[in-house]
Amino acid sequence: MRDEPIRGQFNYPSAYRIGAGRITELPAVCRELGMTRPLVVTDPGITGLAWFPPILEALAAAGLDVRTFSEVDANPAVPHVENGVSAARAHGADGLVLLGGGSAMDTGKCVALLVDNPGSVLDYEDTGDHWKRADAARILPSVAIPTTAGTGSEVGRAAVIVDPADHNKKIIFHPAMQPDAVVADPELTLGLPPMLTAATGMDALAHCFEAFCAPAYHPMADGIALEGMRLIAENLVVATEDGSNLTARTHLLMAASMGATAFQKGLGLIHALSHPVGGVTGLHHGTANAIFQPYVMQHNRAVIEERMPRVARAIGIDGGFDDVLAWTITLRGRLGLPGDLAGVVDESTIPDLVRMASEDPSLATNPKPCSLAEIEDVLRRAIAGDLA
Repeated sequence: MRDEPIRGQFNYPSAYRIGAGRITELPAVCRELGMTRPLVVTDPGITGLAWFPPILEALAAAGLDVRTFSEVDANPAVPHVENGVSAARAHGADGLVLLGGGSAMDTGKCVALLVDNPGSVLDYEDTGDHWKRADAARILPSVAIPTTAGTGSEVGRAAVIVDPADHNKKIIFHPAMQPDAVVADPELTLGLPPMLTAATGMDALAHCFEAFCAPAYHPMADGIALEGMRLIAENLVVATEDGSNLTARTHLLMAASMGATAFQKGLGLIHALSHPVGGVTGLHHGTANAIFQPYVMQHNRAVIEERMPRVARAIGIDGGFDDVLAWTITLRGRLGLPGDLAGVVDESTIPDLVRMASEDPSLATNPKPCSLAEIEDVLRRAIAGDLA
């Protein structure tokens, strides 16, 4: 693989700048969005990194009155959003800089939604037309800076927030939650540990795979999903084994955004199960997706099998369903990720997990309908490691 500089700039689906060193353009992007008092929403781990203070200093040097909010958890919940809203209001923020992985970006997007709109974050759950409760003109502008290559939240119109009442992850949606601009600088991902590189990359893979398998007619999403899978197949192991490879890191950032763009078409049972399991157990979302993907593939086989030769070609192998399944399992193992949920899910929680999965919006676009019994069967197979 040639390790050479990659740069790009386009407006699809957001104004998107990608390339090493482009973080230096952040002050100008904030100015273009009309920000004078930005609030940086990030997580505690990032505030201690050597490259973080210079970003704040550059914003201040450009005449921006900047503050930081970092009370964000790996699985952000309603209180994190509420505290962020309070911080934004106290600062008089007129825009947000969302800096981090999916947790920081999801929290920040909800803060942008709620600073000048009424109600609680759960009032905007992706059910019916709840999103119409918000005035889009009152959602603060935001610029997203991803530091992981997984969720693609930097180009997404939704956020995933844990409801403390049942510990389930709820999808919060509004079209105008999509960040106004993205600055994707692979240099900010160089310190990502191998296991997080692997888990977030498998998250992006699940996004692309489920979007491609979703039953709706959407050739644009299909094409994006296939190219995203190709980039992941060619670069995820490289970046996991050599975290300093800027070319691989750049391609993975792009693939993550492509996955989130593609899944506007839909997701499926992988995510319907990963959301409650992650919310209840704290399991990393990307790791959960990596575990569930082969079991869900087996469950959906009858309705997705004919599409698998195209996936095989995209990831650089010959064959069909069995070959794609074997490749997926081999990739997961090579990355050092677990293949089952043994010791993660308690037997007593299974009924609630099945119920929550059945109510997850992602299930609506699974390639085939799923009964409660079928959802439980897939979950139990994932616990037992049974791919028979």
